[in-house]
Amino acid sequence: MPSRRTVLAATMGVTASLAIGGTAHADDTRLRSLISRMTLPEKVGQLFVMRVYGHSATAPDQADIDANLSEIGVRTAAELIAKYRVGGIIYFTWAHNTRDPHQIADLSNGIQKASLSQPRGLPVLVATDQEHGIVCRIGAPATLFPGAMAIGAGGSRDDARTLGRISGAELRAMGVNQDYSPDADVNVNPANPVIGVRSFGADPDAVAGLVAAEVKGYQSSQVAATAKHFPGHGDTAVDSHFGFPVITHSREVWEALDAVPFRAAVKAGIDSIMTAHIMVPALDDSGDPATLSHPILTGILRGELGYDGVVITDSLGMEGVRQKYGDDRVPVLALKAGVDQLLNPPSLDVAWNAVLKAVQDGELTEARLDESILRVLRLKARLGLFQNAHVSQAGVSRTVGTRSHLAAADRVAERTTTLLVNEEGLLPLSRRTHGKVLVVGADPASPSGTTGPPTGVLAAALGELGFTATARSTGTDPSAATVAAAVAAAREADAVVVATYNVTAGSSQRTLVEQLVATGRPVVAVAVRNPYDVAQLPSVAAYLASYSWTDVELRAAARVIAGRVRPRGKLPVAVQRADDPTQVLYPVGHGLSY
Repeated sequence: MPSRRTVLAATMGVTASLAIGGTAHADDTRLRSLISRMTLPEKVGQLFVMRVYGHSATAPDQADIDANLSEIGVRTAAELIAKYRVGGIIYFTWAHNTRDPHQIADLSNGIQKASLSQPRGLPVLVATDQEHGIVCRIGAPATLFPGAMAIGAGGSRDDARTLGRISGAELRAMGVNQDYSPDADVNVNPANPVIGVRSFGADPDAVAGLVAAEVKGYQSSQVAATAKHFPGHGDTAVDSHFGFPVITHSREVWEALDAVPFRAAVKAGIDSIMTAHIMVPALDDSGDPATLSHPILTGILRGELGYDGVVITDSLGMEGVRQKYGDDRVPVLALKAGVDQLLNPPSLDVAWNAVLKAVQDGELTEARLDESILRVLRLKARLGLFQNAHVSQAGVSRTVGTRSHLAAADRVAERTTTLLVNEEGLLPLSRRTHGKVLVVGADPASPSGTTGPPTGVLAAALGELGFTATARSTGTDPSAATVAAAVAAAREADAVVVATYNVTAGSSQRTLVEQLVATGRPVVAVAVRNPYDVAQLPSVAAYLASYSWTDVELRAAARVIAGRVRPRGKLPVAVQRADDPTQVLYPVGHGLSY
């Protein structure tokens, strides 16, 4: 006979399941009752996720008040919620939402208080793009992990799950409950300007396994994960922020390539899926972007993939969704296609009123809005936001950027660094023979609030490992004078480490590296973004790929250079020859060690 404690525990578990909705939508009756009491304007508001400037929900800086008045017609996040009753808020670094973890928690609490204090007030989905790697909105002292392609190089589903679990716990502690990650795109186009290292790689099955693992990690920490960008943005040469990409895959290729990670995400119980502003004629030959496509979102995603979670658009301010229709038509057409959340329209007033008018005119039914609102409320219930939407400062101190979390990120990073070339066993560098190291190269702005710049981080890390290292930034487009100065400095060093960033055939980075090699000094190159750089620089004796220039990846690369850890990463994408892109220089799975 079970003990009283066992029975109580089981009863509490059932109660908790009902309280958060349960997997079978056990609490729909209560949620439908909430929806039935909402006004039409409140219903419209629940469908929107909007940016807002400022570090505080009620007392932002004057410059942020001015920006809010200019773009949204309100002064603060609290006024935004009161006026439009938005169901979600998205945080951006450039909107000054993410100064530090304790401030973020206060902002999140202020947003929740503002919404819950309204008549029939509801908790808010607070979201951000915390992909890690090159796309991160919350920087140090939060824990920052390697990005997706680095995780793909490591190949460990356990590491992907660890990333999601730890990042999710830290986001939740700061009041962020929806993360627009992981990227489920299969990056098969080296020229892809918008996905690239944000993808786990080019093998759909490998990508699928890592996507599912990261989803489970995030959602175990009660943060909604978001697979993006459906139906697959991995084979584009156009950035949908600025243009309208067309994917020419056949239906068969799409099924075998792009669909695989999204099917895995659905099977893993993904909470939300983000659409892509791309045209896929094999899936819908209307010329509409997928975001506005009923055949793609309702026919394929809902019907064929069996997905019944939240569908969110990519930002409605992107050109890919604005080229064919006006900003007043886009949100209406998105809802008609099967979308639930409308993300960041250029003008909230235009978009919000367009949806309201579409219902009033009969183009959209109120029942159609109710379908999406139910999915959004189910998600809020599943995240426990109806029980407690607020967070504590003690929770921030206890969770964000802890020593154990930072150590876990370092361990994960060490398994991702990929050694592509190592002629005559140049690496690892010996402090005895190559003790004086010059670090030069590209110093792109920090992608995620880490300390940077890359040359400085590499030099500092090598210094901590016993080398005498000097940093000299030469940039992504060094002038002849800059190259000459770097070459002169190299002649005084025992070895040179050069950070490369998206090297092209005509790049002056090539000139820099070739002249450094001509000094006779050993040159170690680190591709700090795309691993494809190696094809442009065949004269380099040792080449590493770090897949990003965040501190955690650069420190790991330094430990590999110094021989403190062995390189273990394997290329998750193929690198083609620079002189003949039809030929593979390094295949998927290539990676040296010592």
